[in-house]
Amino acid sequence: MSRIASAVKLLLHVDDSPHRIALAFAIGIWIAFFPIWGIHTAMALAIAFLFRLSRAAMVLGAWVNNPWTVAPFYTAGTVLGCWLLRVPVEGSLDLDWTLKGWAFLEALVRTLRPYLWPFLVGNTIVGVAAGVVAYFGLRWVLERRRRAQPSGGSAS
Repeated sequence: MSRIASAVKLLLHVDDSPHRIALAFAIGIWIAFFPIWGIHTAMALAIAFLFRLSRAAMVLGAWVNNPWTVAPFYTAGTVLGCWLLRVPVEGSLDLDWTLKGWAFLEALVRTLRPYLWPFLVGNTIVGVAAGVVAYFGLRWVLERRRRAQPSGGSAS
């Protein structure tokens, strides 16, 4: 069974209300777009414990952003932020790649500095929008699945 199929199966079998499962997953999706990469799992677990939500659903949502998806996710969010804040995208990679050491780091910071706010704003908006869509989509699936099950039966 693929990892995606396993994750979906796990979400469908969490023992909680459709609202709470979908809420945990949606918050996890929002965390997936959180601009500070590398703390998503810890953030998801902390929020899940704090609000007594499904750790599995929240971590699965947070893991939507992973090494294979981080570049397209953050790029899309940053481009949206540039568009909203009217920051030109052209010339964004005008960096002297021949520089070494501190000179390269200074040039990198100077090149990326104009994109900090677009990165933060765009990815926050994309994360909220994706979380809302995930909430309503998963809740609809879970409620429909539960209505289709015979009453008194276990969720299998």
